[in-house]
This record gives sequence, C-alpha cells and structure tokens, in this order.
Amino acid sequence: MKLKLLLLLVVSLSFFTSCEKEHDKDNDEIITLNIGGLYSITGNWSSLGITSQAAMNLALIDVNEYLEQRGSMYRLSTLVYDTQLDTASAKSAIQLAKNKGVRFVIGPQSSAECGAVRQFANDNNMLVISQGSTASSLAIADDALFRFCPGDGPEGQAMSRTMYVQGKEMVITLARNDAGNLGLQTSVNAAFVAEGGQVDALAPYAVTTTNFTSVIQQLRSKVQQYSTTYGVDQVAVYLASFDECVDLFRQAANDTVLRSVKWYGGDGVVQSAALLNDIDARNFAVATSFFAPNFGLPDVAHPRLDDVAASIYNSTGIQPDAYALSVYDAMWVIARTVSSYPGVLSDFTQLKADFTQEANQYFGITGPVILNTNGDRAVGSFDYWGIVDNGGTYSWQVVGKSN
Repeated sequence: MKLKLLLLLVVSLSFFTSCEKEHDKDNDEIITLNIGGLYSITGNWSSLGITSQAAMNLALIDVNEYLEQRGSMYRLSTLVYDTQLDTASAKSAIQLAKNKGVRFVIGPQSSAECGAVRQFANDNNMLVISQGSTASSLAIADDALFRFCPGDGPEGQAMSRTMYVQGKEMVITLARNDAGNLGLQTSVNAAFVAEGGQVDALAPYAVTTTNFTSVIQQLRSKVQQYSTTYGVDQVAVYLASFDECVDLFRQAANDTVLRSVKWYGGDGVVQSAALLNDIDARNFAVATSFFAPNFGLPDVAHPRLDDVAASIYNSTGIQPDAYALSVYDAMWVIARTVSSYPGVLSDFTQLKADFTQEANQYFGITGPVILNTNGDRAVGSFDYWGIVDNGGTYSWQVVGKSN
C-alpha cells in the first residue's frame, strides 16, 4: 500500500515479538522489550531525527549494561521508523510498532505528529515520550503523551523577553500551519505584548507551501509600514517554521526591505543542515542576524555529557542538541522504570505514575528531568543558535542564552 509519503522502517535491533524470551547461561528468563523510535530521518527537521536515532542507539548499549548489572529480567531493543515529519506516516508507524508489541515509543518529534498518534497510544496503552513537541494544546493530564522538553509557553516568553531587551517594539509574526509552530506564534504574540511591545500576527502558511511570493509581498508591506512608524531598528520578524524556511529565505535573499530588519525563529529550524547548505538562504540568515532558541543544557553539566555528545557527533556529523540528548535520557528513564517496578507493564495507569516518579528522580544528560502534572518538562532554559561566518566557513553556533 502506498502512503502519502514513503514510510521507511529502520531496524536497529529487531525481534518478532515485543517480549521475546531467551535464556542466559544461568537459565534465568530474560524478557526483551522493543522500544519504538518515531523520527524524521529523511524528511523535514532530519537533523533532530538523525541525532535522536544515534542517541537511542548509544543509550541502548548503556542501559542494557545497567540492567544486566542490576540483575533485571529485562533487556531493551529498538525499532526505529522514519516518519519524515508527516502525520500520516507517524500514525502508520505507531500502528506498525503496536503490531510488534511495542509499549514504549520515543518520539515523534513534532507536535503535529504527536497530536496524530496520541489517541491511538491512549487506546492501546502505549507510553509516548516526545523529545521535541512543544504545543500547549497537547499539555493534557493523565494521557499517554510525555514530553521531555519545555513547552511553547516558556520558549515564547524567553524569545519575547530577548526581542524586547534588544530594543524591538513591533514584531511581525508568521508560522507554518501546524500545531507546534502555531503554538509558538501564539505564545510569542501574548508574551511580547505582555513585555510592552506590539505584534502583527500574519495568517499561517500551508504546510505544503514552497512558493512564498505572496508571503514575501505581505511581509515587505508590513516592514515598510512599521519601519516608518517605529524606525527600522525597532521592527523585527519572528518566524516559527521547519526547513521550509529555506525556500522563504532563498526567495527573500535579494529583498533589501526584508534584509533591513532582524529576524528571529522558532526551535524547529535550529541546526538545519538544509539552511546551512543553501547559499542564498544562509546568506539571508546571516544578513538578518537570524537566530532561534533551542532547549538548553544546565549550567552544571552531567559528567558524561561530553562523551555522549561526542559519540553522537562522530556517528552523524551533527552536533546533538538538548532535544536529541533527551532521547538518551528517555531510554534511561524507561530502563529504570521497568527495572524498579518489574510488574508495572500489566497496569498502564501505574506505569504512567511510576514512569513519572522515575523521571522526577533522574538527573540526566539534559539535567533534572522534572515533569509537571501534564507529563511535560517543567523547567528549562534556552540556547540561541545562529549561523556564523568564520572566514568563509559557515556553521551553527550558540550566539546567546535566554535571560
């Protein structure tokens, strides 16, 4: 059967049942649990999908050693599905995972995908742990969805505070028409007004948009209007997007009006290889001092942070961010949960409670994993990432931090 987008199944270590029983040298029964991974490996926001898979593979080795040392009956295995950031593919993937008996899923990474799979997970007692979903519309108590990153509320507040401190009085906001990016736009709109600024929120563009001519015309008109009223230095554009920002930036590359103001972004574009490698789009980002926030790592680093990050970088060529590193932490919280409460898989309500308890007690690579009543990360700061020109060599670098 053909899907709207190709669904690729990438199997790291696969078994034909979720709990395959084997025997070790002492004839003790070992139960292998498949952990599903729903990542965008070849589609939009693939930088996070690729590093998430690498983090999962690395954690698999470490947690199985931990489980063996503890004498646990459980071992973990992984099944990774490429969703290409597409909601239909995510729904098909979680159904395939369920048919393999998967009880734990890490991902999907976008809010739109999480919204698409949430009810299926609830109905089938599957615990879903997203590393990148931020939409406040998915902050729901007692459901199957947990999120190991801060939501759009804290991110919008951090970005708004930064824009206001940098002297911006009028921000024109624009978003891709999906739950996560719309949530970020809404959060920024409210938070920037609360800071004392003004906002002009443009209508969202369709997820399939590649020709941004009409959007660019509208933005140009708005920038000209508000530059006259406020002064060009006090006007900015905020864009909540994924990799399609490359098309927008490329088409705006020679527009002197749009290049005259500073641009800010949402977390979905941070470390985008597509943006970095497109000369015209990259040059527009550099010319407008574009930067975007990413869930930041704590000031007191985990002692294994450098080793874990280096291992992921060496296998992918991409520097992992806190979203990707939270996949490593999610694997550990799963392992600690099933090890501490061996019979918990038979009671989904208790599983969610015990998983939350283990998360709240765990200091991981991304710092304290403390969840709120909706199962979302309760605390976090943000690093600001921009593309930097180092003598003709361009790279994503941290250019600031949230206040």
